[in-house]
Amino acid sequence: MELGRAVETYLRHVALERGLSDHTVAAYRRDLGVYVDWLRQRGVVDTDAVTPTMVAEFAAERAAAEPPPAASSLARLQSSVRGLHRFLVREGRADDDPSGRLRPPKAPRRLPKALSITQVEQLLTASGPAPGSSEATAADPSAVRDRALLELLYATGARVSEIVQLDVDDTAHGDVLRVRGKGAKERIVPVGSYARDAVEAYLTRVRPGWAAKGRATPRLFLGVRGAPLSRQSAWLIIQAAAERAGLTAHVSPHTLRHSFATHLLQGGADVRVVQELLGHASVATTQIYTHVSVDALRDIYATAHPRAR
Repeated sequence: MELGRAVETYLRHVALERGLSDHTVAAYRRDLGVYVDWLRQRGVVDTDAVTPTMVAEFAAERAAAEPPPAASSLARLQSSVRGLHRFLVREGRADDDPSGRLRPPKAPRRLPKALSITQVEQLLTASGPAPGSSEATAADPSAVRDRALLELLYATGARVSEIVQLDVDDTAHGDVLRVRGKGAKERIVPVGSYARDAVEAYLTRVRPGWAAKGRATPRLFLGVRGAPLSRQSAWLIIQAAAERAGLTAHVSPHTLRHSFATHLLQGGADVRVVQELLGHASVATTQIYTHVSVDALRDIYATAHPRAR
């Protein structure tokens, strides 16, 4: 099968049948574009001509590139290549899988960086006024939305892509939120009163006016012109709040997700409950947060136990 046609067929499969996000499909497209270009430079134009040796050489060259690629990027690249060839075999478009012996690199195990509860409170305060406060009445509409956005991110531990894709109807379930995660899988996440009040203030005071300026959209979070808020805009909102709060550590949407999981575990939540709330397919992904909690326990032990030193 011609290389370009094979890639497009595979990308349609992961987008339509597997329900992967546009962001993930775009990453696969970039990775496979690099792979196809490499093969074409060696005179390969058809998937049947790809050999295990070629796949191994491609992986080795990418691993030795300058500057060195991140282990996660290299792992994703190899996953894209394996996914393509496995798909072709499964669909009967190829007899053999030349990537069968390819083994992904081991990514370094890095602990997520979480904010302290005090730092989260500083971040939320800097994002906008608390609902019902004297400052809220005269607040800029953007500040009301920003407070609702950050409160909801921390209250649910949802990915920023999941939050910006929320519809207004997703919030109409009382104290729970319906979230659509990876692979279009839905999960229900409880929402505390702080986030509920912040979202209600935004829905009442801000969204109707902004929605009237743009095309009709069910999306919960909008920009000032009425268009749905993008992931990039949400990231900038968080960065600006972090700067106003004086937080010197790197703060991203994922920082709030890490903080959500860490604070739950430190508070005694079961790791499998946190797995469900985060939407992790495997508990192994969630267990990395238990190391953060162990560090906190170790600090408390060293401070409180009379014979800890």
